[in-house]
Amino acid sequence: MNPTPTELKTALITGASRGIGRSTAEAFARRGYRLFLTCHNSMEELETLSGRLRSQYGIPCTPVRTDMGDYKEVESLFSHIDSLDVLVNNAGVAHIGLLSDMTAEQWHRVLSVNLDACFYTCKHAIPLMLQKHSGRIINVSSVWGSVGASMETAYSASKGGVNSFTKALAKELAPSNIQVNAVACGVMDTAMNHCLSPEDLEALREEIPADRLGDPAEAAQLILQIAEAPAYMTGQIITIDGGWF
Repeated sequence: MNPTPTELKTALITGASRGIGRSTAEAFARRGYRLFLTCHNSMEELETLSGRLRSQYGIPCTPVRTDMGDYKEVESLFSHIDSLDVLVNNAGVAHIGLLSDMTAEQWHRVLSVNLDACFYTCKHAIPLMLQKHSGRIINVSSVWGSVGASMETAYSASKGGVNSFTKALAKELAPSNIQVNAVACGVMDTAMNHCLSPEDLEALREEIPADRLGDPAEAAQLILQIAEAPAYMTGQIITIDGGWF
C-alpha cells in the first residue's frame, strides 16, 4: 500500500527550477518525499518539473512562485505547508562587479535572497519541526563564504553569513533534535556560473584538482545524504569543490 501524503516525509526546496535546486528536487522525489518547490522567475519550468516528478515518482509536488527575499511572500508560501521534515535553502543570486560600482539596491537584493531568506524560511519552518521534535535544515552556501572572491563581495558576504547562521542555529536547535548544516559548493555547472566567459570558466577549471566543474547532481546527492545523516551531525559546513580549497 502506498503511503498517504500525511505519512510521507515533506521537503521544501527553494530555487528549484534549475541547477542544484532542480537536481535536489529530483533526488528527494526519487526517495519518495512530498515536495514543495519554489522559484521566482521560472514558473513555467518549475511547473513542468513538478508535473514530471508527480508522474514519474508518484509523489505530491507543489510548485509555488515565491520571491525568497520578500518576507510576506515567504509567509504566504508557508500557508501551504502543514508539515515539514526537511528545508533546503537553495535559492540564491549572484552579482559580479566592483563594490564601488554596486548600488545599495543591488547589495540589499543579494543579501536578502541569499541570507535574509534563510531567516524567513527558518522562522516558519522551526515551529513545524518542533511539533515532530525532529527536522533537517540544509543551507546551500559557497566556498566564497569561507575564502571570499574578488568582484563578488556581496555574494561572499552573504554566504559567509549563511555559514555563521548555520553554526549558530545548529546550537540553538540541537536540544530539539533539529539538525542544521550547510553545503559549501565550489564551481558548479549551473546557469549562475554560465554568466562567466568561456575563458574565465577554463581558468577556473585549471585551478580545480578534479579538472572539471561540479555536476549539480553531485551537490544534490550530498544534500540528500545530509538530510538522512546521523542526527549527531549538526553545525557543519561541508565543502564540495573537487579539492579546490
